[in-house]
Amino acid sequence: MKILVINPGSTSTKIAVYEDEKEVLRTNIKHPAEEIAKYNEIIDQKDFRTQVILSTLKDNNIEARFDAVIGRGGLLKPMAGGVYEVNQQMIDDATHAEHKHASNLGCIVAAQIAKNQEGCRAYIADPVVVDELSDVARVSGLPQMPRVSIWHALNQKAICRRYAKEQGKAYEDLRLICVHLGGGVSVAAHDHGLTVDVNNALDGEGPFSPERAGTLPAADLIRACFSGEYTEAQLLKMMAGKGGFAAHLGTNDALDVEIRALKKGDEKARLVFDAMIYQIAKNIGAQAAVLCGQVDAILVTGGMAHSPYICDELRRRCGFIAPICVYPGEDELEALATNAYDVLSGKREAKQYC
Repeated sequence: MKILVINPGSTSTKIAVYEDEKEVLRTNIKHPAEEIAKYNEIIDQKDFRTQVILSTLKDNNIEARFDAVIGRGGLLKPMAGGVYEVNQQMIDDATHAEHKHASNLGCIVAAQIAKNQEGCRAYIADPVVVDELSDVARVSGLPQMPRVSIWHALNQKAICRRYAKEQGKAYEDLRLICVHLGGGVSVAAHDHGLTVDVNNALDGEGPFSPERAGTLPAADLIRACFSGEYTEAQLLKMMAGKGGFAAHLGTNDALDVEIRALKKGDEKARLVFDAMIYQIAKNIGAQAAVLCGQVDAILVTGGMAHSPYICDELRRRCGFIAPICVYPGEDELEALATNAYDVLSGKREAKQYC
């Protein structure tokens, strides 16, 4: 079974081709700034990106005939986790999504490539808006501000399934805490296949990270909003993009901060670095409470999981809860391909988006 995987980014499109579970092509197509600048909106790039992908396949002597095309899911309506077949409702919602992001192109481009191929289906899997919060987890202290689930669903769900397979079990049989350590940090409680609690890793909840501010003192944030010193756009950027390491240390490069903290004797960098790990550990402890202490394993993944220091500190603080297993990095292309293969091979059933 032949699968095309598409992961659109702001200035590039990553693609891969799989035959069953074997990768036969992987490439990152760079889009020149002057080409991107021709389009007023990200969504207007759909035909351009489609043609670039088809040209790249041709240049690599790969026939554009597939059993499935799967794209990265965008900022759609909240939905349960799983694989979804692309339909017109999904395309409409991605086209008019409130949050403008290149990932919204994933389902649209996948559908455009699949539509003229008999028997080929277009899918997405586990987008960032996967929402399986329990009712009690959704309640905040103000009824007009319920807690929202925006997180690293694709990588976390893939890692949980990978761990379960290694243990000879099903994801749906386990209670897991999964931690994604990247530019943003998400800490989630996975209870028998459902993510019943997770921080909103996009809009400012949970631990701070290399570029996210995380949870802040609410009254101080309100005062900043009305101080006249900042615009709404500036404050939003401080929350996601210029928070965390970027705010404290002027960089969002976690490796640079680690070197400054551990090898160059930078005391401020050491304090901020340790404070981030401290906050991550606190959130792991909170998710252990969500699972009533019945945790089969804590899974640590994402780019910062390459750091032995971070992982050792998390073991020191949280190892009493459950065994900690580390899966450094992330591979969204492989995760998407695995989801598509599972549907094609009958291991899982695609859901309908509505």
